Amino acid sequence: MQGCLQDKVAFITGGGSGIGAATAERFAQEGAKVVICGRRQAPLDDVVSRIRAVGGEAEAVVADVSDEQAFVAALEGAAQRHGRFDILVNNAMAFTWGCIEETTTEQWHANFATSVDGTFWGTRTAMGLMKAHGGAIVNLASICGVLGTPWMSGYSASKAAVINFSRAAAAEGAASGVRVNVVIPAVVETPATADMLSDDSARSSTEKLIPMGRVGQPQELANAILFLASDQASYITGAALPVDGGRSAVLVTAMD
Repeated sequence: MQGCLQDKVAFITGGGSGIGAATAERFAQEGAKVVICGRRQAPLDDVVSRIRAVGGEAEAVVADVSDEQAFVAALEGAAQRHGRFDILVNNAMAFTWGCIEETTTEQWHANFATSVDGTFWGTRTAMGLMKAHGGAIVNLASICGVLGTPWMSGYSASKAAVINFSRAAAAEGAASGVRVNVVIPAVVETPATADMLSDDSARSSTEKLIPMGRVGQPQELANAILFLASDQASYITGAALPVDGGRSAVLVTAMD
C-alpha cells in the first residue's frame, strides 16, 4: 500500500530533533524521500538512521538556514539530486529571551534571522523549484505570534511575521499550484522546552492554561504538517492552523 506522499521529495529544516525530526519520520512512513537540514551533523544522522532502519528514504544536509547562500544551495542541491522538489517545511527556529528594555538590537535581529529570513529564502527558492508542477510549503509559527508573550517580544514579532508572510506567499503561489500554509504550535515537548517542562511546578502551571490539560507531542504536530503537505489538503492554502490543545481558543482556562 502506497502512502500519501509516495515518491515525493520533501525538505525539512530543523530536522535533527523535536517537531522537525518527527515530521521527517512521519513523511518517510508515507513514502516521501526526505531531506533533513540542520546545523549539526550528528542529530541529523540519528534521524536518518531511524528512518532507514524501517525502510524509509532519507538524507541529511548540514546548513544554517540563517545563511542565505548555504540554505539556498542546500535546497537547489536536493532538487538537482532527486530531479524534483515537492514539499518544503520551514521548521527551524531560534529565539532570545528578555524584557524589551534590556533587549539589544543584536538580540532583536537574532530572532528574525532564522524564523523570518530563513523562511523567506526557503519559500522564495521553493516557489521557483515548484513552479512547473506545483507543491506544498508548510511554515511553522508559534502561539507567541498570535498572543502577546512577555519577555519574548522578538520571537513573538518574528512568528507573527511568518504567519502574514505565508498568507502573501499563498496568494502569489496559487496560480502555479504552490500551496503555502502555517502550523501554529503552543507548548510542545521538545529539547527546546525540556528545561521548562522538567520543573513540575512550571509544567503544571503550563498545562492548566491548555484546555486539553497537557502539552503537545512532536508527533501530533507532524500529523498536522503531513495533512497540509499532502494532496488531501489540495484546496487549502493561506491557512494558519493552531495545533495547541485549544490554548489559543480561550482567554482563561485555569480554574482551581
